[in-house]
Amino acid sequence: MTSLPQGSSLDSNRAAGSRLELLLFKLDHPQRYGINVFKVQEVVGYQPLTQMPNTHRFIKGVATLRGITMPILDLAQAIGMQPLENPEQGQIIITEYNRSVHGFLIRHVDRIVYTQWDQVQQLPKALGRNTYVTAVTLIENMLIEILDVEKVLDQVVHASTELSATLASQTLAQNHRVMVVDDSSVARHQIQRALEQLGMECVLVTDGKRAMELFENLIADGIDIASHFAMVISDVEMPEMDGYQLTTWMRSNPHTRSLYILLHSSISGEFNADMVKRTGANRFIQKYHPDDLAQAVLDQIGQQQQTTR
Repeated sequence: MTSLPQGSSLDSNRAAGSRLELLLFKLDHPQRYGINVFKVQEVVGYQPLTQMPNTHRFIKGVATLRGITMPILDLAQAIGMQPLENPEQGQIIITEYNRSVHGFLIRHVDRIVYTQWDQVQQLPKALGRNTYVTAVTLIENMLIEILDVEKVLDQVVHASTELSATLASQTLAQNHRVMVVDDSSVARHQIQRALEQLGMECVLVTDGKRAMELFENLIADGIDIASHFAMVISDVEMPEMDGYQLTTWMRSNPHTRSLYILLHSSISGEFNADMVKRTGANRFIQKYHPDDLAQAVLDQIGQQQQTTR
């Protein structure tokens, strides 16, 4: 069993949010894949699986570890490949998504490596929308494909985007515009579907660097950013420029300095609470619950309106 302490190996002296730890692993072919260590609870050897009726074909059974019963997915099959051969010889990566725990059945874990977010590149759009890889990076001349965990698991665990009737009836946020920054297409559209129920317009951006470039273009066109956007909702972990680096840049730019920044990530814990304070973000909430997100947005817009009265 491999335990992965949350945040213990991060160097607090490095630039905010710039460091990335990847857990590298393989399936049944030479390609190495990566997953952010912060998304991983632990890695265990193959566990006896209990078969459950009427489950998704990617789920090979359920296992109970540390008192938690979780579905175990064949990751190779979930990303469009042949099912893992001899799965009993594999390992399981235990991860958390939308506040529930799941296991990825893989061949074996390679190691943990360290890189920087600015060394990670998004996939070219020409590769299509059906890929389950969100970004790539080079580690010791090896091409590492970083998986879009949200997209993989959304096939099996469809997160609800419906707001409760009480929140959906609120009109406070109507006609407000929000920028949504997230490298996962699944996450971007989950946020969009939830906030559009509040009557909001969502501008979708794929990473921090592109958000910065959009801001710069709007500023060059004479747009007042503070009145153009009600807030920015940003993921934390993104290629090229992560959410912390985007926040730092925004706070250093006089045109974006006052804009409300809500960081929204599947990675929780004390590290994020500390980084929110250090980089100047306003709030952090854990992915993904539509009511939590909508309530955070409504709270802020309500405060804005009280301030301007």
